[in-house]
Amino acid sequence: MALLFISENDDPSVWTAELAKAIPELEVRVWPACGDAVDIEFALAWNPPPGLLASFPKLRFIQALGMGIDHFLTDPDLPTSVPLARLVDPDMVRQMSAFVVHAVLRFHRQAALYGRHQSARLWHPEAIPDTTSASAGIMGLGMLGADAAAKLDGLGFRVRGWSRRHHAMQNIESFHGPGGFADFMGATQFLVCLLPLNPNTADIINKDTLALLPVGAYVINAARGGHVVEEDLLDALNSGHIAGAALDVFRTEPLPPDHPFWAHPNIHVTPHIAALTNPLTAAPLVAENIRRVAAGQQPDNLVDPKRGY
Repeated sequence: MALLFISENDDPSVWTAELAKAIPELEVRVWPACGDAVDIEFALAWNPPPGLLASFPKLRFIQALGMGIDHFLTDPDLPTSVPLARLVDPDMVRQMSAFVVHAVLRFHRQAALYGRHQSARLWHPEAIPDTTSASAGIMGLGMLGADAAAKLDGLGFRVRGWSRRHHAMQNIESFHGPGGFADFMGATQFLVCLLPLNPNTADIINKDTLALLPVGAYVINAARGGHVVEEDLLDALNSGHIAGAALDVFRTEPLPPDHPFWAHPNIHVTPHIAALTNPLTAAPLVAENIRRVAAGQQPDNLVDPKRGY
């Protein structure tokens, strides 16, 4: 069995070593040194070049290196007859929840304001923020969103969730579909986007939807850059309607040095690090899916291309 590893963001040597521990009989090749294309039965990939996956005639299975698969679905030559699976690793879920909680608390506990106080050598305690009256709204209640919602609920926030379909979660006020969107946004102080990116969610954070948020709300995006209309967010920040934003993902990555997000005083930029794939915890999950496919079984976390996740 031969697997092709395709990623410019991950260390192939670590993945090769971890996969060898988990499934010793697997031969791992690293793109672009793929050898004879007819040997490739499996692909482990992040953002492969368009058309590449279609060039392997005996490809049996595509395993994404992350939980998001939108970049696969934009490939017009993606071999749709080959099963594609998301990588759902509990370690990534923990990382994402930690990022979301940190971002919400950074705004809630006025970290930027106290940073300015420190620069001015000003000893000035601000009013105590009331956590129990603060509302955090999670867009997307899949595995990532549900865990982040539960963590924020445990800290005492009023947590609300919006998703395509109804999700019943303890202590979480649930909204769904187009009919529930305005009500969800209208009372959300900390908006957290954890949606999959597809035609229904692209540009979902725009001038019209930002206007639905209360004055002084905050935006946290750790999903995909394509969810945010960047010019509209900048306008909302500059007008004061939105008080701040924490952005981990962007339409162009790396974020260009001249992008206005870098210098904006109310934007906190991180370089797409909210939930990184850890080969130490993820390689056994990849190996299990390869074994399942080799045995004629369905892989875990199979993607439905029509739904986009």
